[in-house]
Amino acid sequence: MKILITGGAGFIGSHLTDAILGRGDSVVVVDNFNDFYDPAVKRTNIAAAMDNPRFRLYEIDIRDGQKLKTVFLTEAPDAVCHIAARAGVRPSIEDPMLYEEVNSMGTLNVLEAARKAEVKNLVFASSSSVYGLNSKVPFSETDPVEQPISPYASTKRANELMCYTYSHLYKMPITCLRFFTVYGERGRPDMAVAKFTRLINEGKAIPLFGDGSAIRDFTYVGDIINGLVASVYTPMRYEIINLGGSRTVDVKTLISLIEENLGKKAIIDFLPPFPGDVPVTSADTTKAERLLGFTPEVGIEEGIRRYVKWFLLNKTAGV
Repeated sequence: MKILITGGAGFIGSHLTDAILGRGDSVVVVDNFNDFYDPAVKRTNIAAAMDNPRFRLYEIDIRDGQKLKTVFLTEAPDAVCHIAARAGVRPSIEDPMLYEEVNSMGTLNVLEAARKAEVKNLVFASSSSVYGLNSKVPFSETDPVEQPISPYASTKRANELMCYTYSHLYKMPITCLRFFTVYGERGRPDMAVAKFTRLINEGKAIPLFGDGSAIRDFTYVGDIINGLVASVYTPMRYEIINLGGSRTVDVKTLISLIEENLGKKAIIDFLPPFPGDVPVTSADTTKAERLLGFTPEVGIEEGIRRYVKWFLLNKTAGV
């Protein structure tokens, strides 16, 4: 099979690229290597894949619908995994127009290119942020998602709805996966685990919005990849599925685990709560287990141990 991955040089995308190549299938990556963080990090992520004859890279922005359509028609992938997006809750509050442009129009371009190329399965990377101020925990796919509190969350929910429209109108199999706070090797440098680890290691203060009591369902990247791979090879007419670690911890506990593995104490700069941050995320993964055989295997203690070990061996990649 041939799988096309948008955002395939990023954190999650590069891990999925490795997993698909490891199965003996072909991978086509579309990535624009934008400057949200150092593009050299992404090039490092896919350095090994570049030597694989079953790998092909196109440096294209998903906002360029014509170029995207040409790639889809030329490559004729069997399945598409759409991960490319402008990421991050907090930056979206500063520049909501950019997030709407990249995430909404970019996703529509991907859907239209997939329709034209008659793709047999499309997997969309959504986010737990769509649950917004949901007060019921754990979060279930049947919960109302009418209170997103950041432009990023709003675009992801809008993307899910557009996916449904394409599935309904054009009979395109689409699965939307709601990721819950993914961390691990190659993690984006702006995310909590990577950022806190780097700053603690350097003896610099870590910015902590609120008092550290915010609760998150941290999910190890290896578990996310297991769910992604299962989705790529399991077409469904239209489904929304949570992928989470199914165990929550507060941010103070996360910091303690990083301290323990680094052997260094954190300097904490306490800041007011951030307007777009939700107080809790927690995934009900019953549906993922039923449809995908998904069961998270790596707990937060083991996941942080693995990440810190990787970070210490690849410090430049964690910057």
